[in-house]
Amino acid sequence: TPSTLRPNCCSDERIFLWCRINMPPPSTIENQLIRALADWASRASLRDMANYGAGLCKFHLFCDVFSIPEIRRLPASFELLHSFALWAPISVKVAQKYLSAVRAWHLAQGWSPPLSEEHMTRISWSLHGMANLQHSKRSRPPRPPVTLAMLAALKAALDLTDPFDACVWAAADSSFWGMMRFGEVSVKSRTAFDGSLHLKRADVFFRQDLAGQPYAQLALPSAKTAQLGQVQHVFLNAQINVCPLEGLRNLAQIIPDPLFSWRDRYGNIRPLVCDAALKRINDIFSMLGWGTAFGHSFRIGGASFFLAKKVDPEIMRLAGRWRSLAYETYIRAFEQI
Repeated sequence: TPSTLRPNCCSDERIFLWCRINMPPPSTIENQLIRALADWASRASLRDMANYGAGLCKFHLFCDVFSIPEIRRLPASFELLHSFALWAPISVKVAQKYLSAVRAWHLAQGWSPPLSEEHMTRISWSLHGMANLQHSKRSRPPRPPVTLAMLAALKAALDLTDPFDACVWAAADSSFWGMMRFGEVSVKSRTAFDGSLHLKRADVFFRQDLAGQPYAQLALPSAKTAQLGQVQHVFLNAQINVCPLEGLRNLAQIIPDPLFSWRDRYGNIRPLVCDAALKRINDIFSMLGWGTAFGHSFRIGGASFFLAKKVDPEIMRLAGRWRSLAYETYIRAFEQI
């Protein structure tokens, strides 16, 4: 939730510029020079402030989700930080980094460390139990997110006059901004397209909202979380530089149907095959040194972007068509914001 206590600033400045309602007890004598020295010393004591800023952002996201008032965030209680540690981690190591960020924030704002050695022992006990539970359930590592910078680089590297590249771009851009599963914009094989299951040109509508702003509405014939026969809707808003509406319109000028399809050199219209699309995307990402992205990386990246922009988590859940807040288990810190 936007707050005057948390101004928009670089990640490495958050622990100093994100303030508090409660005033800490004095830590020096009443002398302007001594206080200035204490402030300089505080700023010089940390090396990894950007990562602390990302962890602090995650802490405030947790507090927003559970409606924790500002007055209870600093100083934070053991109960609050224990709950945060249980909610936040991708791993025990990540949870410990998040708690270190909150500790650094307390110190930078003039407060004592919020957790005693006994508190940390109890939290570590819980975290190792959570790690055992996650290990038993997870069959593969969490997917990395596609970031806004990666999305822009992908667009720049693709030839949008080429039918296949235009199709790949429209699918990737829509997946990011619509928080869509990549299987909703592609098929498993050339012969797998089914109009009753997959998006067609007739399933996209270009409209304007009450403020006159353009948007696209995709009516999904089927979806992972939909009941049989239920149509789910994805809404895409206009964006700067990497606009999904422009991607869809560009594709529509090249290919009639299915929605995400392309015409090969023989004139045959082909639906976008997931493996082929991801290969094209990862060829570009690998060339740029970003490693491998997965189909879910666009959905995760879009969700991470909107969360970093302080979009209400319940709106996020509805827009991404999640049945619960389970998506929080794989949202990554979007440090590029």
